[in-house]
Amino acid sequence: MKEETRPRLLWGMLLAALVIVFGISARNWLQPKAVPLPVLATVPDFSFTERSGEPFGLQQLRGHIWLADFIFTNCAGTCPIMTTQMNELQSAFAEANLEVRLVSFTVDPERDTPEVLRRFAEGYGAERDKWFFITGPGEQMQKLAKEGFMLAAATGGDADEAIIHSNRFVLVDRAGRIRKYYDGTAEGINQEILQ
Repeated sequence: MKEETRPRLLWGMLLAALVIVFGISARNWLQPKAVPLPVLATVPDFSFTERSGEPFGLQQLRGHIWLADFIFTNCAGTCPIMTTQMNELQSAFAEANLEVRLVSFTVDPERDTPEVLRRFAEGYGAERDKWFFITGPGEQMQKLAKEGFMLAAATGGDADEAIIHSNRFVLVDRAGRIRKYYDGTAEGINQEILQ
């Protein structure tokens, strides 16, 4: 190698190294940083009955991240879609080794007894220690939905159509704070939640 080509080679190598280092630094700098989710509200303390017949409330969820929804077992509209989405999330969380609890509250507690919820949960493959189905006095359940989760919930009669409830999934952190709402019927919602 000629003496005059050595400096060119060294300068070329130095330039290539700078381009690589700058490229990596620029890529890392330009990538969006994870922004913490805002605190939207705090879930009030509650104590109802789980499908097992055992008492279940906020105390059993402390220290866990959880996703809640409000459904009823006789629903022919959005509830089957939402419950199917929850079932898929249960599997996705298990595959990703994420300890996220799922909590489905009934908005039709007069018909959705613990036994009815147990059969419903079994039909969707709900794991007992991961996905909980909750019932309780109707007025208290509606109050929790409206005031605690800031979601629509009402009953206006015996007809299924008279039961009004939200199609939202609610993400709650380990301290019982609401961090985000998701459309529980949206296609691809599972990927959004897993991000």
